[in-house]
Amino acid sequence: MVDDQPPVPPLVALAVAVVAVSTSAILIRWSHAPSSVAAFYRVLFTTLLLVPVAAWRYREAFARLTTRDWFVATASGLALAVHFAAWFESLDWTSVAASVTLVQTQPVFVAIGAVLLLGERFNRRMAVGIAIALLGSVLLSAGDFLTGGVFAGADPLYGDALALLGAVAAAGYVLAGRSLRQHMPLVPYVVVVYSVCTAGLLVWTVGQGASLGPYPPREWLLFLGMAVGPGIFGHTVVNWALGHVESSVVSVTLVGEPVGSTLLALVLLGEVPPALTVVGGAVVLAGIVLTARSRPKAD
Repeated sequence: MVDDQPPVPPLVALAVAVVAVSTSAILIRWSHAPSSVAAFYRVLFTTLLLVPVAAWRYREAFARLTTRDWFVATASGLALAVHFAAWFESLDWTSVAASVTLVQTQPVFVAIGAVLLLGERFNRRMAVGIAIALLGSVLLSAGDFLTGGVFAGADPLYGDALALLGAVAAAGYVLAGRSLRQHMPLVPYVVVVYSVCTAGLLVWTVGQGASLGPYPPREWLLFLGMAVGPGIFGHTVVNWALGHVESSVVSVTLVGEPVGSTLLALVLLGEVPPALTVVGGAVVLAGIVLTARSRPKAD
């Protein structure tokens, strides 16, 4: 652990983070801007909110970055850009319940990547957890597709595939940034990675021909809300927690996001997920928990 006595209990911080990230899908759905624009401004505003802190307190940390560190940070930031691009777009095509649950399968792909790329041991419980999560993903997608319900989305299979791509990219972000986070303070780390992510999203947005503005005040408030809530109090707090508790604990805690997002979508958007989608989502979450708890504790 980086700090045996952090100023805030890590589990309390994680609870706040889960609530914050659970609002992300709702804010995205409320926005009428193209998904690429919403993703770009969310990360841009998050970065701008953190830059003054990084410049004030962590100048030396930037000076110590090596060429390898910059390479790793770039790879991590680009993977994060793919994650945001794919996931934001998925919410245009499938239900909140399906999108948020599938993108949260990240720990499964982190476990697979850690075995293939980092030489971690692959045990039987991990294999069972991954198999359960994959089975749940099939059931969840079938629930949206077979019912053809009004809340399934315009093309649920395409949206589900984008959410899974977002999960794979998020796993790449975690795996690429792991070594950098071990010797770099949180704020400089996320500022560097978020800056690269912002640049990647800008290229993607401009490449799509989407307009960066002007937008009505309502949209700017939503962009800012995405940055402050899911960005600062969500993902940045999660990154802080990784310095104080094992990543398996963080991964298991974050399975609360699909539950929170689904409940918020039910109340605020009127989205009632099909029964098979709910069952599939529960199976996916069970697989994530088993996979995360089965990984080596030295992570």
